[in-house]
Amino acid sequence: MSGMEHVLTSGAEISNRQSEVRRLQQSGLLIICIMAAIALCEYIFAYRNVAHGIVLSLALTLSLYIFLAVRKVEDGLTESVESLVLVPLYILFTSSLPWFFINQQYLLPAVYTCILGLCFLHIFQKELSLRDILGMPEKKRIIPYVLIGTIGIPLGLCEYLILRPAPFSPDFSIKYLLLNLFYMVFFVGLGEELLFRGLIQRNLTRLFGWKWGLVGTSLLFGIMHLTWRSIPELFFVFLAGLIFGYFYIRTGSLLTSILIHGVNNTVLVAVYPHVFNN
Repeated sequence: MSGMEHVLTSGAEISNRQSEVRRLQQSGLLIICIMAAIALCEYIFAYRNVAHGIVLSLALTLSLYIFLAVRKVEDGLTESVESLVLVPLYILFTSSLPWFFINQQYLLPAVYTCILGLCFLHIFQKELSLRDILGMPEKKRIIPYVLIGTIGIPLGLCEYLILRPAPFSPDFSIKYLLLNLFYMVFFVGLGEELLFRGLIQRNLTRLFGWKWGLVGTSLLFGIMHLTWRSIPELFFVFLAGLIFGYFYIRTGSLLTSILIHGVNNTVLVAVYPHVFNN
């Protein structure tokens, strides 16, 4: 290769790298703006005015779908935006539930059925593989993954010391413990982990790499817990999101994060309130 050809080749490589950096910067700015808008919707919904929060969520959802319809963007960015739209849609769906007519024991299944429905609809429309997203482990790995789920026990203690929630069940019995475990694993754990780790983190990782995908998803996960109205809880949920996302990355299976999440929530509302109030 002549000196001139080498210079031209190097110049082309530099130009391509600069173009890639600009693309990532523009994509990153868009994702940050969307997350900031979601944070505003959740803040207004939780702290200011529920009706205004609903209207803002609706406006954000419509704006993002219109943006994707009129602006041609790369597939990776489109997938990330479409998965993020599920968050304001979740706010809209859950806020429209007939709360006054739902028995207290069915509230969690009702709320998280909405999340699961949105996630499954998204997976169906995008022709994704649910098996790939869940990352079902081999049989020999199921027991170690279940044992990883016990991390939720000390994690739940930390969250209990922050929130001090009232118990979800009238007494500390096997019946209520198993019922809460079922709700927390198969509705709350599955629903939130499928949305945040299985879809959002997965798409952000493909676009920006695993570090930014993990941090960005964990930040959004924390934002969606503004309804607890506790600053320490926001930091805790962000750190918990890092743990959930880390194990999803390391194991390639959503089972670990679902179990940690489910066990954490179970001991938070069905074990520690009874233990520490006696």
